[in-house]
Amino acid sequence: MIMQAVLDTPKEHQAQTHRAIILAVVTALILRVAVMPLPNFENLMDASHIHCWEQGNVAQALLAGRGFGSPFASNQPSAVMPPVYPLIVAFFFRLFGIHTSASIVAVHAFNCLLSSLTCIPVFLIARRSFGERVGCWAAWGWAFFPYGIYFAAAWAWSTHLLLFCLCWLFYLAQDLEQSSRLRLWAGFGLLAGFAGLTEPSVLTVVAFLLLLACVRLAGNGKRWLLPGMTAVVLMTATVSPWLIRNFVVFHRFIPMRDSMGLELWMGNNGSNLRWTSDDLHPLHNAQELADYNRMGELAYMDHKAQQAKAYIQAHPAWYAWMCARRALYLWTGFWSFDRNYLALEPADLANIPFATFMSALSLLGLWLAWREAPAEAIRYAGVLFLFPIIYYFTHPEPYHLRPLDPFLVILGCRAILAWRERVKEETISPAMPQVIEDVS
Repeated sequence: MIMQAVLDTPKEHQAQTHRAIILAVVTALILRVAVMPLPNFENLMDASHIHCWEQGNVAQALLAGRGFGSPFASNQPSAVMPPVYPLIVAFFFRLFGIHTSASIVAVHAFNCLLSSLTCIPVFLIARRSFGERVGCWAAWGWAFFPYGIYFAAAWAWSTHLLLFCLCWLFYLAQDLEQSSRLRLWAGFGLLAGFAGLTEPSVLTVVAFLLLLACVRLAGNGKRWLLPGMTAVVLMTATVSPWLIRNFVVFHRFIPMRDSMGLELWMGNNGSNLRWTSDDLHPLHNAQELADYNRMGELAYMDHKAQQAKAYIQAHPAWYAWMCARRALYLWTGFWSFDRNYLALEPADLANIPFATFMSALSLLGLWLAWREAPAEAIRYAGVLFLFPIIYYFTHPEPYHLRPLDPFLVILGCRAILAWRERVKEETISPAMPQVIEDVS
């Protein structure tokens, strides 16, 4: 019987772990759904947001039979929004009505579900990198993580779908470095294409993960060229329909989306009170919307790119300083203590210490990972430092760094547990000489 109990222990332990992760998912979902009705959340329910929701405007165009239309309440065809999330929103609009409270609640609930399910890949990634204890801590840390709760419940955007995809891509990449199985690499390629059609900025990270896996396979003497080509071909096949559609509609090759000119102009026009200039956006500026409708989308975006580049060329020192400020803002939440700015962003005073602490804690976790498992640390570092680069040069938004939050939580939990172990060792060590003396 004792032998049977010993044999059953691993299975029982595994069952307990599975129950704990399921409980973390359920807890995360309850927390996120519970805060959705809070009145201080920017949840698109008020009239000032419900009619200027970019993803929703594209979804409305889809249901009206106009294809992927403009997110700026215009009847033009558009390539501003990548296709995946507008199609999801259109599905909920079809079920619950266009721009109705019920449909928007459904979209938020969908985001809350994705955010909650992220506990699973967070656990799997952390367990593989640092052990099961860190995995459990990270899963529960994500369940209670304030940004995970807030942005899932309050932000009807593709952020949490991208976050969910990026976590699974990272998990698969951990396998790619050990295996040449074509099925595994094909799955990575398909998921990478889907993630790219959700938010193209993730493709920089995808390229890094693929290159790293190929290098490590080659270093271990395993085949890498065919698996790598399989992933690239399937990723390309996944995104090709969107690229073909854009070429047919606009008679120009468009790399996923055509809004780079506007994004560059929004952050590089001479204004530095805030990290972006919402008052110059077509959704909030009647003259800009009129110019957009008059010029057409591509000509308007080209014009904005020219304006931004002209300003940058005339003010290179200003641009370099702004790029540094944008990087600092994304990692610390700090932009300015100017009264006029704080009047626009009153939550910053509470957000800055939390964001700074999380960034510092994750960097500590990354340093510990480098000391113990450099191969893992390189993968984490590549994802953390490559993903936000584009926003340093254009303009940041608070949600831009959110797809990296699960990795910050994992590394942060690694750092906390390392500190706990060190404190425990220091507590036990002084007592050891006294114990030895008593025994002798």
